Amino acid sequence: MKNILITGGAGFIGSHICVDLLEENYNLFIVDSFVNSSIRVIDSIRNICKIGKNRLYIYEGDIRNEVFLNKVFEEASNKNKPIDGVIHCAGLKAVRESILNPLIYWDTNVNGSINLLKVMNQNKCRTILFSSSATVYGDSKQIPFRESSTLNPINPYGETKLAVEKILHNLFTSSINKWRIGFLRYFNPIGAHPSGLIGDNPLGNPENIFPHICQVAAGLKEKFYIYGNDWPTSDGTCQRDYIHIVDLAIAHKKSIEFLFQKDSANLILNVGSGKSTSVLELIKTFEKVNNLKINYEFAFRRDGDIAKSLANINLMLKTLNWKPQKNIEDMCRDGWKWQKMYY
Repeated sequence: MKNILITGGAGFIGSHICVDLLEENYNLFIVDSFVNSSIRVIDSIRNICKIGKNRLYIYEGDIRNEVFLNKVFEEASNKNKPIDGVIHCAGLKAVRESILNPLIYWDTNVNGSINLLKVMNQNKCRTILFSSSATVYGDSKQIPFRESSTLNPINPYGETKLAVEKILHNLFTSSINKWRIGFLRYFNPIGAHPSGLIGDNPLGNPENIFPHICQVAAGLKEKFYIYGNDWPTSDGTCQRDYIHIVDLAIAHKKSIEFLFQKDSANLILNVGSGKSTSVLELIKTFEKVNNLKINYEFAFRRDGDIAKSLANINLMLKTLNWKPQKNIEDMCRDGWKWQKMYY
């Protein structure tokens, strides 16, 4: 039985990964600062998986704190459960916020990752799966994006993700026979666990599209704003590749298992559905599936946005025994179920 450390394990993506791995009998060590997540999530994870305390360990702290991270690795070893690998989800992820406050993004996302890698190396743990992002492609015209497409991020958030990718490349090259490294370039994860017990619950004002839609549907916000209706797309609104959060979690499990099976690896994979949906299409699907209306209004474009983002997932399909199982209707249905249960 493998022991995995998950940074940001109480967040939207991290919590769903935890559920999937716990159901496969992994032991997990969650590290989270709880700056953008809630401790309530841990109880929900336990309720879904029906596990005792000896399978899931929680550590509150910042990955920029080397002493704290070393303590986590030391305590895992003292429990006779030395950490075999890390899934690194911790980090800030709002595009607009990164434009307004780039220093905190570079410090948290890049310096935090460097510190994590230093501690891993000190503890002879050299298997890591990194949460990267489709924002590394920026406004590249090579749509759908392939892993080999031009990397040209257009905002600080994307720049920090690309910087960590480069650091991981350098680390692998410096010690090819030591490290097993993978990074998954996420497109747009939405939805929630079908139980409705965990979902996307950003603290403060959400930056991502789907929590905004859910909050308007729930009456927590008056109106949903669509930023631009003059983009060069089929209906003038931005097009994105949405993937169900459960499918994304399974992709992590498949990816970390792939790394564990290798003596050395440098894995780069897109993770999306391979299908494009416009903002307006997403709203209309949400309305139809959940039998309600969303009060929306068109607004000016936002800085840092692009017209289209779509994944070519052929490499993912070929490399791992994985493919998306859920469609956009499932995403809208499960996400709304979570919203209703949470509030």
